[in-house]
Formats: sequence, structure tokens, C-alpha cells
Amino acid sequence: MATHPLLFDLGPRKPTTREIADRVKQGGTAALTEAERRADDARYQEVTCRSALNRVEGMPFNWTLNPYRGCTHGCHYCFARRYHVQFEMNADDEFASVILVKRNFVEVLARQLDRPSWTRENVAFGTATDPYQPIEGHYKLTRRCVETLARARTPIGLITKGPMVVRDKDVLQDLSRAATCTIYMSVPTVDEDAWRILEPGTAHPLQRLRAVRELVDAGINAGVLMAPIVPGFSSSRDKLERTVKAIADHGARFAGCNVMYLQDGTRTHFMKFMAREFPAMVPRYEKLYAKKYPPDAYRKEVQAMVRTLQDRYAVRGREDAGERIDESAPEPEQVGFTW
Repeated sequence: MATHPLLFDLGPRKPTTREIADRVKQGGTAALTEAERRADDARYQEVTCRSALNRVEGMPFNWTLNPYRGCTHGCHYCFARRYHVQFEMNADDEFASVILVKRNFVEVLARQLDRPSWTRENVAFGTATDPYQPIEGHYKLTRRCVETLARARTPIGLITKGPMVVRDKDVLQDLSRAATCTIYMSVPTVDEDAWRILEPGTAHPLQRLRAVRELVDAGINAGVLMAPIVPGFSSSRDKLERTVKAIADHGARFAGCNVMYLQDGTRTHFMKFMAREFPAMVPRYEKLYAKKYPPDAYRKEVQAMVRTLQDRYAVRGREDAGERIDESAPEPEQVGFTW
């Protein structure tokens, strides 16, 4: 009996994120035999997901969007490191070297946005991984998401350390016209020593600021987050002033700041990093971070210094730019992670 091949060979089904977690739990990341190693030496595992939008609580937004999990930027302070344990991976090297790519993400997002129940609430884009980390140049999931959000007239705030965001000026302009679109470029400091130590896989801070200038010139609402300010590395008045001045010089429409906090897996990773590279600083960090946050008095002192410098260099705060934000608030917590 004659058989007829499929018109399109779709290949084997990609594993779900739950299946990935089960594999890693049984055999470690070596069990991810389909993961592709690329030139950056990271391994990329394609997966399928059931949901694109995830609900959060305790923030000025109710939804987050993350087409990738894990991040090759490898920032030692990154709060999102702890989320990798959801996939039975560690918050250390595996966070930066095993990246999950949600191949069906855009299609799932489109279905969610098409539901009659969707009321076009504001979406925070990139809260658990950088949507413009280098692999985005290959997959273009973030670009396609922005196109989908523009068609659905859904407002977003997108945070990134990736200058690649300027590639998508055209679709960000479309979204800005259809709803609202704010880009938050993360530039904790322009101090090169602190950058090299704390953010090993990121673009140079001035390259990020040039991206902000280009976005602003294109009519997109773009500003800078000095977040996190890391005590002992980027917290001196001189370093804060140089950073605020650079932000002003590049035309950012607003700036905000926050002091580093340490929680769960991120804390373990950061303190191991400090013990290995800067052991003399460990006792001071243990005292300053006896809890998740440093003492309120310290945080308020740093934030007050930044506000004074913003006034000096005429850089608006995030609240002055029309955004209601509590700069002492924690990062968003997912109400329920959707596999």
C-alpha cells in the first residue's frame, strides 16, 4: 500500500520544560543530549511551553514574559539565577551555560492575547532572563513577541542589557503607537572594573547607553536602571556620579536605581564568588546582608545620593517619567510557574 509523506517534516517533538526538569533530575545536564553547543560555549535546549504570560503579584504589573530561561550574560548578582532550580539546574554555571529556548513561545503568546478575557494589561518583558541576550540574534523570539504585542495593542515595559534592542526599533515604534512601550536599559555602573568583575558576559556600559540614545532618537521611551548598585563595587559617590552623568549625556528619558539584594540561590552563588575572588570582603558582606536586603538606612542613603545626582544632571526619576514605582520593592514573584 502506497504511503504519502507529510508535506512538511516537522521533526521530533521538542520536550516540554517539565520533561527537561525530569531529565536533569535523573541524569544531570548531560542528559540534555539534544542541546546544541554554540560558539559562546553555552548549550541551547529547545523546549515547548504551555503558557507565555505568567501572572505575578506585589508589583505594578500583573504579567511577565520570558521567551528564554537562563542567560549567558552571567551577572554574578542576578536575582534570576535562583529560578533555574525550577528546571533542576543550579544557580551557578548552569544558569549561564544551559539556556532553554521556548520555540513555540510566540504562537502560545498569540493565543493568550487573542482570548476575549485578555484586557491588555501591562506586561513586564524580561524579568527572569534577558530577552536580548546574544542568542536572540538567531531565534528572534523577542522581535516576534513585540510584533504580536503590537497587534494586540498590549503595553509593555522591557528590561535588557542587550544593545541588540536597537535592531527592533521599527517594531518597538509600532508598539509605541499601538499601546505604550518603555525600554529599561540596565546599566548599574559605567566603572569598567566593576563591569568586568560583575557582568562578565555583557556589552560595555557605554555601548548600552548608546543604544538608549538611539532608541530615544527614534521616539521610543527609553531610560536606564542603575540596578543593582553593588556595595563596595559601584556604590561610591564618584562611581555613582560618573554613571549618572553618562546617563544624562546619552539622553535617557529617565533613570532609577536599586541596591543589590540577595535571595536563595543568588545569595549562595554570589557569596561563593566573593569567597573565591574577594575573600577579604566577605565578613563585611555577611554583616551587611544578614538578611535578604541590606539595612534600610543604607539603601535610603544610596538612593538619596543618586537622586541628588539626578537633580544635578537633570535626569528625571522613574516616577517623574510617569511610572509609579517603589524602588525598594522586590523583584516579581511568579504566582505559579507554568510548565
